[in-house]
Amino acid sequence: MAAQQVQVVSLQEKVCLVTGASSGIGAGTAILFAGLGARLALNGRNQEKLQETAQRCEEISGLKPFLVPGDLTDEKVVQQIVEDTVGHFGQLDVLVNCGGIQARGSMENTTLEDYDRVMNTNVRSLFYLTQLAVRHLIKTKGNIVNVSSALGLRPMPGLLVYSVSKSAVDHMTRCAALELANKQVRVNAVCPGVIITELQKRAGMSEEQYQEFLKSTQETHALGRPGSVEEVARAIAFLASDAASFITGVTMPVDGGRHAMCP
Repeated sequence: MAAQQVQVVSLQEKVCLVTGASSGIGAGTAILFAGLGARLALNGRNQEKLQETAQRCEEISGLKPFLVPGDLTDEKVVQQIVEDTVGHFGQLDVLVNCGGIQARGSMENTTLEDYDRVMNTNVRSLFYLTQLAVRHLIKTKGNIVNVSSALGLRPMPGLLVYSVSKSAVDHMTRCAALELANKQVRVNAVCPGVIITELQKRAGMSEEQYQEFLKSTQETHALGRPGSVEEVARAIAFLASDAASFITGVTMPVDGGRHAMCP
């Protein structure tokens, strides 16, 4: 009996569009993808930070990423991102939706402004970018990886709209996976727990509050610690690669066991 070839994680020659690549999980994903041989198109709002990510990718792979900066809540920007990426590379194999924001607030004090801002960024822009990318992914039998959150699976008080937005991303992932399966386009999501990034501080946490928040993972996460950007990026890379060729419609917790714990 002939030995089966072991499929390893590789993105060699795959054209991968990564949003939110100017910081956090998006930046870490872009850097890992560069090491796996991907040809990268990178989006982010902060052009200076996006350039820094691109430089690190180029140092790793020797390939200069194609930059498509801009705010994902701007429909014209989203259209341009897809058009420019496909125009530059001639194809699209992987879409990684990392762009997202967080806002703190409860049912009693969340403003409509914050609701719209979070939902437009985390859900509406993801939907539109995915919709525009799909026809190109069908041609390559490509795939989509959405970055959701453990809070889409298990809510946390004080982050109502963020949690709702990530639940929407999870269900959009499952719906799109079923709709695109007969075209051999896979759609999956990762659901990170507490990861060491700037997300919470951008949502208004002070440094002292943030350190206490990280310390709380000793109780809230089964592994007793927060995760790293690299740990999430590795899960994204797996789902984006041919090593996950029979996986679609999953919302994969990357949360140190947070999803399995009691409140």
